[in-house]
Amino acid sequence: MPKLAEKAAQNLDLLRKKKPLIHNITNLVVMNVTANALLAMGASPVMAHSKNEVREMVTLSDALVLNIGTLSEEWLESMLRAGQRAMELNIPIVLDPVGSGATTFRTFSAQKLVEKIKIRVIRGNPSEILSLRHKDSRTKGVDSIHTVDDAAIAAKELSRQIKTTLAVTGPTDLITDGARIIRILNGHPLMGFITGSGCMATAIIAAFLAVDPNAVSASAAALSFFGLAGEMAGNSSAGPGTFMVRLLDALYNITPEALEKGASIIES
Repeated sequence: MPKLAEKAAQNLDLLRKKKPLIHNITNLVVMNVTANALLAMGASPVMAHSKNEVREMVTLSDALVLNIGTLSEEWLESMLRAGQRAMELNIPIVLDPVGSGATTFRTFSAQKLVEKIKIRVIRGNPSEILSLRHKDSRTKGVDSIHTVDDAAIAAKELSRQIKTTLAVTGPTDLITDGARIIRILNGHPLMGFITGSGCMATAIIAAFLAVDPNAVSASAAALSFFGLAGEMAGNSSAGPGTFMVRLLDALYNITPEALEKGASIIES
């Protein structure tokens, strides 16, 4: 079995050959940057959230992203419809529970999606992940008030309970399927100073899941790839503005060989 860094390189090469279509029901704040990130890395994005077309759109797609960042009752219904259709077709689903724990509606909605739909990966910051398990967890807006280490044990238990791989992102990213724990050390501080870095990470995980059915190796590939792009962009940026542009360039320019060499993945 190839090491995770080697597997990440293989996945990136396959992704660029296949150009999977990623259906995003995502938030209004990040639609543009998410679409651009997917295009830059070699995938194809579609943003469709009307309840009248999501089932049909999912049928055409290779993976589905559900992101509750700008949530409404109608969008929640669309997510449930799309998720049910994706389940019927065995299309992988990634959930981004943006701000879960901050309000009752967000927390309820995230928990309902987990309950009703078979989610392949949940990607969130530590507070969002903890909110799916602990009623007393709270977030400050969409920012995390917990560290990845705070969430590690809870995430492992939650992953076993709901039979879903969790990707907990922060300065160090943590991936667990309830048995394995993978840490991704790639990244750059400027990633926290732009809107949508977490949402981009979620969409990138979906793109890798479209070519790799193993949720752990797909998530590790995605987060190391995105973190390495952040490092490359950050090392030549004056601030968040130039960083955003150079991040897209890095997503476009990273080769499978560079990813295998630069991926910092630790399994414990």
